[in-house]
Amino acid sequence: MSTNNKIGQVLSCAPESIIVLIKLTEFENHKENLQVGQYLRIAQGNNDFTMAAIRNIRGVSTQDSEGKPDWQFHIECQAVGTLIGGSVFERSSVLLPVPTEPVYVPDEETLDKLFAEDANYQFPLGKLSFNKSISMKINGDRFFSKHIAIVGSTGSGKSCTVARILHDVVGIEDNANVNLDRQNNSHIVIFDIHDEYSAAFVLPNDQSFTLNRLDIDLLCLPYWLMNSEELESMFIESNEENSHNQVSQFKQAVILNKERHNPTIKEITYDMPVYFSIEEVYRYIENMNQEIIGRGNGENKPKLDNGTLVNDRKDHYFDKLCTFVPQVTSGEKKATNGPFNGQFNRFVSRLETKLADKRLRFLLHPSKTDGSSFKTCDFEQIMKQFLGYLNKANVTIIDLSGIPFEVLSITVSLVSRLIFDFCFHYSKLRHEEDAVNDVPVMIVCEEAHNYIPQRDDAAYRSSRKSIERIAKEGRKYGLSLMVVSQRPSEVSETIFAQCSNFISLRLTNNADQNYVKRLFPDNSNGITDILPNLAPGECVVVGDAALLPAVVQMPMPNPEPHSRSVLVHQEWNQLWRDVTFSDVISRWRKE
Repeated sequence: MSTNNKIGQVLSCAPESIIVLIKLTEFENHKENLQVGQYLRIAQGNNDFTMAAIRNIRGVSTQDSEGKPDWQFHIECQAVGTLIGGSVFERSSVLLPVPTEPVYVPDEETLDKLFAEDANYQFPLGKLSFNKSISMKINGDRFFSKHIAIVGSTGSGKSCTVARILHDVVGIEDNANVNLDRQNNSHIVIFDIHDEYSAAFVLPNDQSFTLNRLDIDLLCLPYWLMNSEELESMFIESNEENSHNQVSQFKQAVILNKERHNPTIKEITYDMPVYFSIEEVYRYIENMNQEIIGRGNGENKPKLDNGTLVNDRKDHYFDKLCTFVPQVTSGEKKATNGPFNGQFNRFVSRLETKLADKRLRFLLHPSKTDGSSFKTCDFEQIMKQFLGYLNKANVTIIDLSGIPFEVLSITVSLVSRLIFDFCFHYSKLRHEEDAVNDVPVMIVCEEAHNYIPQRDDAAYRSSRKSIERIAKEGRKYGLSLMVVSQRPSEVSETIFAQCSNFISLRLTNNADQNYVKRLFPDNSNGITDILPNLAPGECVVVGDAALLPAVVQMPMPNPEPHSRSVLVHQEWNQLWRDVTFSDVISRWRKE
């Protein structure tokens, strides 16, 4: 390791800042190595060196004895680790140098020690922006087993960065499958809100790469998989005056109907993912809404118009809409309203509207290829579709672009919760064998601010709760998150607080910049000042997986996602184009 490239000495030192004094001659000779974000090697008075990242450069001009300007430069740095014995870098060990210690520009040999591939740091990200000859390698296990945040303004290259990282995971390079003769064990599930990523994982047929793409027409997501919170979020308005009665009767109807259709399963609960008929539950609620109680001698039970007394509601109310005796206020035929008569008018109307909404068929009327309904025995097939086990695919894209807005949160919540529960129970089975989960899964939340927002909005409560649970507990069961957003300040802070690795592309919004700076580790505060000035595809990488905070130029993925902006001015300058409106309208109507 060379010591001939001394450029200055330590002027002052504090835990948050080291000031290095450099004279004009040395500054001019090494200007290309003294940019913000680059590194300096500072002696500690022994065989070790402090590695520091440059945060700020300030020129100080005085006058010499002849009255000419005498320039000096104060370079503010932040210590990021220690190079022990000139050979081993440790980020956690930082012994600060004292004033007058010599400062050096790190040579290629030193930088290679910091960023070169080894047994622990082997996953490639890109090239260092300040030295394109050096690759940035990170610890793949620390990167993917701990949650990842990828942020950047529109047009910064965020989607291409995500695609490139996932390409390296599943083995795609230059439009080819590098795992052509074998398939690795990676399992990636992408919530794709704009249908951008399908194009990034479609390879030529001879490459034998299978993509598992689930859109609104292919997604098998029967309503009976929902838990209590998701069901009530979909069917019950919490701000209605009698919503507590709606919840109690809906819960009772669902449990009774699950018991009716699953007689061999004991101790069925409201949340248990087993089949029930939503149409039968609707009839039960409507009958409760119309119910008349016979008050004749020995009656005091619901009474139908043919005189039948209803001893057990579940024997009558599920099969058909009943006709009750008329209300009579006195006499032998006295009959009065049931306890919920007329209270569920809005509730029943809402159920009818949901069941008739063709956009919700994938949830409320899902059917198999033979036209039959999904039942409890199909649960295994439903779970396999999410994890790519039906077609042996490493990547599953759940296309949310066609999902109606009012059920977007429920869809995300349901899928993510089912994957969490699978990982939880599979991990427990492995623990019984004194082993760990050997089928880890990563969920990619693209445009996360759309369904896991910072604000506590009832419309997003279910998806936010499910993803936050994964953020807090998922790592223990082999389930990790990659949270992607152009507005990080609008994403749930609970989720970002659990992320151990950050990749930030250009951020132009001041609120987002300040938010991300607070999330970054202390030893990377200075490097975040360049966030608004990053080039497309250039990003700041910090976290547990990276030895050092670094500015990296990400290579373009091939194939690319469909995220490229429309070149508006260029298109406007072309000759007039005719559009076949009938084709657009047919697709609009799903004809």
